[in-house]
Amino acid sequence: MNHRAAIGKFLLILLAGLSSMQRSFGAEPPNILMIVSDDQAWTDYSFMGHPHIQTPHIDRLARESITFRRGYVPSSLCCPSLATILTGRYPHQHKITSNDPPLVSGLSGKSFYESDAFLAGRQRMNEHMRAVQTLPRLLSEHGYVSLQTGKWWQGHYSEGGFTHGMTRGQRHGDDGLKIGRETLKPIENFIDEATSDKKPWMVWYAPLLPHDPHTPPKEYLDRMRPLAPTEHVAKYWAMVEWFDATVGQLLEGLDRRGLSDNTIVVYVTDNGWIQDPKSTRYAPKSKQSPYDGGVRTPIMIRWPGHWASRQSPDLAHSIDLVPTLLTAIGAKIPEGLQGIDLSDEDQTRQRSAIYGECFTHNANNLDEPRENLRWRWIVRGEWKLIVPNESIEKGSSEELYHLSSDPLENHNLREEQSAMARDLLRELDQWWK
Repeated sequence: MNHRAAIGKFLLILLAGLSSMQRSFGAEPPNILMIVSDDQAWTDYSFMGHPHIQTPHIDRLARESITFRRGYVPSSLCCPSLATILTGRYPHQHKITSNDPPLVSGLSGKSFYESDAFLAGRQRMNEHMRAVQTLPRLLSEHGYVSLQTGKWWQGHYSEGGFTHGMTRGQRHGDDGLKIGRETLKPIENFIDEATSDKKPWMVWYAPLLPHDPHTPPKEYLDRMRPLAPTEHVAKYWAMVEWFDATVGQLLEGLDRRGLSDNTIVVYVTDNGWIQDPKSTRYAPKSKQSPYDGGVRTPIMIRWPGHWASRQSPDLAHSIDLVPTLLTAIGAKIPEGLQGIDLSDEDQTRQRSAIYGECFTHNANNLDEPRENLRWRWIVRGEWKLIVPNESIEKGSSEELYHLSSDPLENHNLREEQSAMARDLLRELDQWWK
């Protein structure tokens, strides 16, 4: 090829690339709305087959998205799971493994939360957040403004790189926890301001919903009381429907403003919740556990006109959300991220397994994730292996489940399928190192 021909070919490739970017992004970069449900089981949606709970607005989102029914988060605790969603890193990578700092002998409840040891511990956890890249910080490099609302554990909202926010620094949300339960105005005002300023925006909507306290509006509770086995279950189911209604308000707001086509909507739950029918607490095999009731969630990504909607049978993980969104806006992926682009069907089909890790509610050591580890787990195909850390989960042993035939993980096949268990353990150990 002569010199002139080579230059011509290069220009054609360059123009094709620019044309592709223009088709992909349109005239403006996409906005981003992240919807993060709080303490909700993967079964508790009408589109996932729940016989009584009605979630028409989330169902609509599921129809219009690339929807992964087999989505997972790494940990079944709010704080580390939310940190993973925002950083694209596993808890052992960002080091925020627990909800709270180490306990102090003789202190509990309010006295512990107000102690110098607790405040120093939270500050250390905030430092771990500052030490890694977050989605809002990365987006700001591309001209985005970002709003934090709802659950937020890492001090002031600016610790996560948000340009705007509601949480000022108290444990898990303070004023941010009003979102959804009391108002959606901060989100509406922020979107209107950013749109007026012609700035792309990101909204973090992580309300304390359907999280306890389970105090649903009367209209939702009245509908559930005749259907639920107990009052505690009725209240939780009603909370799910209340949360769904707020999702509907947000989606309708995008439609009304003409922003739906240029807004990426993401849906994920921070961790699962199975309601104890006899109390206000959660049942076993849900929150704080390594079972699917604690770590499984539907994951959805919607960008009309760019990603064709489909129901994917593939495995998805919350570590995938940051690389997916950065790829969508043409941004560089930070080193060390192990997630994939969920909009790329070739990548999701080629994934063979996903991994997770569950830790103590209160850390034993804020700087050494291994000292807080309770379980590691791996899902490959239809098989799931759970491996306890025997120094903390004393007397526990490995558990192996076939998820399609035993979705509630009631039948441990570790002894019957020992070869499969050993094979999965080798792969899990390879990831963990």
